[in-house]
Amino acid sequence: MTGARGHVALPKAAALVEALPWLKLFSGRTIVVKYGGNAMTSPALQQAFAEDVVFLRYAGVRVVVVHGGGPQITAHLARLGVDSEFRGGFRVTTADTMQVVRMVLVGQVNSEVVASINAHGPFAVGLSGEDAHLFTAERRDASVDGLPVDIGLVGEVVDVQPSIVTALLDGGKVPVVATIARGVDGEVFNVNADTAAAALAVALGAEKLVVLTDVEGLYAEWSGDEQQSEVLSELTADALEVLLPTLSSGMVPKMEACLRAVRGGVPRAHVLDGRVAHSLLLELFTDEGVGTMVLPS
Repeated sequence: MTGARGHVALPKAAALVEALPWLKLFSGRTIVVKYGGNAMTSPALQQAFAEDVVFLRYAGVRVVVVHGGGPQITAHLARLGVDSEFRGGFRVTTADTMQVVRMVLVGQVNSEVVASINAHGPFAVGLSGEDAHLFTAERRDASVDGLPVDIGLVGEVVDVQPSIVTALLDGGKVPVVATIARGVDGEVFNVNADTAAAALAVALGAEKLVVLTDVEGLYAEWSGDEQQSEVLSELTADALEVLLPTLSSGMVPKMEACLRAVRGGVPRAHVLDGRVAHSLLLELFTDEGVGTMVLPS
């Protein structure tokens, strides 16, 4: 009877052995994960993401979570009777909208992410990009049909002071960062979470940037049907730069983030399907991997 149970469990042992070289590679290394989209709004996926983060923490990986909150911001604005406008993949952020963005990202979403991780132990600590001047940003435009357009109080990270994040990592904690940033003149900016995660990954000398999305990865040619579209398993920074002008507006910030990361010294960046439970562990600890990987040229 014992032997039968042992045979049933053999696939689990095989999975653990497959993970061994990856555990050796990533233990003690820093990984920055951008968390958002459906992975953030589905309770089951929220739980799976928190489990993945805690697993990584116990495996010795130094995990930093940088989160968005687009669906939550849109829902809150709708309750206030305010329509959401996007240009070039970025939310147009007025002064009034900025107050809602700040309240939702820092007061609601950040607390929820921290709580979901801390349900498994005292690991997560919530931060804003304003804390200890973690992020400093300057106003940026978006690009629509090759032309710059004004998107309001949306910032581009121009400086990162990662000491507060490093101190938390050294203390065995998981920093969870909301992407609000101070400006050099005292303004407060809404910063796209993809680009903020890339800037932080570069500043920390991270081993990897992982961007969770609502698609399987980057498609070679988007046919309008996920089942019929081929996902690129990997590509170089130079190849990605050529593709960028052809991408949908929603994918541009994500792929720009991957490009910024690898051009800034991060060895690899990944775009993963956040709709798949435990996609983070599948990418990090299996031989096949998932999603799209961007490598330096």
